[in-house]
Amino acid sequence: MDKPRAIPLVDLKRQYASIKTEIEEKINGVLKSAAFILGSEVKEFEKEFAAFCGAEHAIGVSSGTDALSLALLALGVGRGNEVITTPNTFIATVAAISHVGAQPVLVDVDPESYNIDVSQIERAITTKTRAIIPVHLYGQSSEMDAILQIAKMRNIKVVEDACQAHGAECRSRRVGSLGDIAAFSFYPGKNLGAYGDGGAVVTNKVELAERIRLLRDHGSSKKYYHEIIGYNSRLDEIQAAVLGVKLRQLNEWNEKRRGNARLYNDYLKDLVNKGLVTTPKGMSWAKHVYHLYVIQVEDSIRDKLIEHLNARGIGAQIHYPIPIHLQKAYRHLGYKVGSFPVAEKLAKRIISLPMFPELERHEIEYIAQEVSTFFKQKASIPKLA
Repeated sequence: MDKPRAIPLVDLKRQYASIKTEIEEKINGVLKSAAFILGSEVKEFEKEFAAFCGAEHAIGVSSGTDALSLALLALGVGRGNEVITTPNTFIATVAAISHVGAQPVLVDVDPESYNIDVSQIERAITTKTRAIIPVHLYGQSSEMDAILQIAKMRNIKVVEDACQAHGAECRSRRVGSLGDIAAFSFYPGKNLGAYGDGGAVVTNKVELAERIRLLRDHGSSKKYYHEIIGYNSRLDEIQAAVLGVKLRQLNEWNEKRRGNARLYNDYLKDLVNKGLVTTPKGMSWAKHVYHLYVIQVEDSIRDKLIEHLNARGIGAQIHYPIPIHLQKAYRHLGYKVGSFPVAEKLAKRIISLPMFPELERHEIEYIAQEVSTFFKQKASIPKLA
């Protein structure tokens, strides 16, 4: 087949072209109103996003990182507490724990879902454990029923890191509505992305929602009256206007992502059958929204395959090349190579292939063809163990 145009990991230009008129009308409306901070667009988006998640409250904040930090603060997590999470995530998950003064405690991941290994959570719990942060990685829910059961038995709070999972489900319930509180990111490349930074905290508990509203706006519920020491972490009015337009498209866009994942699975199945590639596994309890489409190949050829794809205009990348416990920033936790063997193995083998709703069938076919071509050109490539 003919080589298509360059295929980036995410193509936000195509998405913008499809909603350009609505976006510009909304932004112009904000500019004309000159109401830039916590105006009607933020309020309307918060209402609509809470309903989308099946939750009572959504509070717009300045980023997904802030959403995680504020969620922990609202729960009273701080110095002297421990919070359990996973080493296979973006650093913001763990940094939020550090930001509030608590100690991150890491648990290895499940080799099939890439999410936290529920069977290892209980052994990580101590008298200092205050919360668990399951990460719905790549767009697939963690096994929330089991996590919530453990948390209830031990009187531990659950903070969902849903920053990659807008619209994902666990047993027919949307993520964000399952734990005590949840954090979302609206970084531009997310399934629901702003045109800059943005985030939201979602909860069913009115007292937590009220606390978040105070924390995000200098501890104030009335201008110049400050009940607590808060932060400046408000979702911008223009970003809320953009997100409101996109939210109406999100179900359709997520369905297209799932369709693209099915095409990838079909085009790569021969390599899977030969043991050369592992494609993502949708877990029985989950409805995956494929923020990323992540395959595995043998670690000895992973980087060469990425070079092959990049040279042919295919924006393959790695999410994430170094697990949290091996990052320089977290050496002080005392973990070593071998502490979390599954996360470490994945980090050496994973490749994110282009994934976005506007990706076309012939592009997916071309990407899969180039993956296959790479294996045909390389002699004696080892199979996945």
